[in-house]
Amino acid sequence: MKNVLLGLIRQSGVALLALVALAVVVGGLYPVAVWGISRFHTTAAEGSFQSDVHGCRASDLLGVDQRPAPGQPDPFLHNRVAGGVDDPMAPGDPAASGASNLGPNSPELVKIIDARRAAIAEREGVKPSQVPADAVTASGSGLDPDISLEYAALQVPRIARASGLAPEEVREIIADHTRGRQLGFLGRERVNVQQVNRDLQSARETRAGTEPHGTACR
Repeated sequence: MKNVLLGLIRQSGVALLALVALAVVVGGLYPVAVWGISRFHTTAAEGSFQSDVHGCRASDLLGVDQRPAPGQPDPFLHNRVAGGVDDPMAPGDPAASGASNLGPNSPELVKIIDARRAAIAEREGVKPSQVPADAVTASGSGLDPDISLEYAALQVPRIARASGLAPEEVREIIADHTRGRQLGFLGRERVNVQQVNRDLQSARETRAGTEPHGTACR
């Protein structure tokens, strides 16, 4: 009986020590280590938020399409769209992201893509056949921050006309925010729309000689 009791006490002590050790490692040291590693690149760890010249903040990971006021020139680089039949050109909404379940054989999807292709071709002053695939298809989340080099290049003439910038200057800004394939072989080269629009805004205001102070965030 005495040996059984001693064995129980010994096993309980080992179990208690193991519990304390795991609590310290898993509940303390591991979270602190992960947090410490994240501090090496705080921008990415906090959601990749960036500020423009007005102090307005947006995440480079979310493709929220900017639109001009009605009747005003359109100086923005546009994201992929996430609309449906009622509004094929609707921009992505961070509060309601998500994909549809429409497949490649869906007549509804074909109707949406045809409407997008016609609208983008008219906006950019090109033939519908020149509109690239990513311009007329949404991403899985509806918030893809990047577009293809082909779609970015298609928008350069319009941006230059609307902003007063030289086409070469617009292309240079786009090139500054073009990233290569992941790991050198995954995916395609891509352009971050949020970053380009921030630099386009800064270039427009520099050219116009305007002050950023007092401008509201959009």
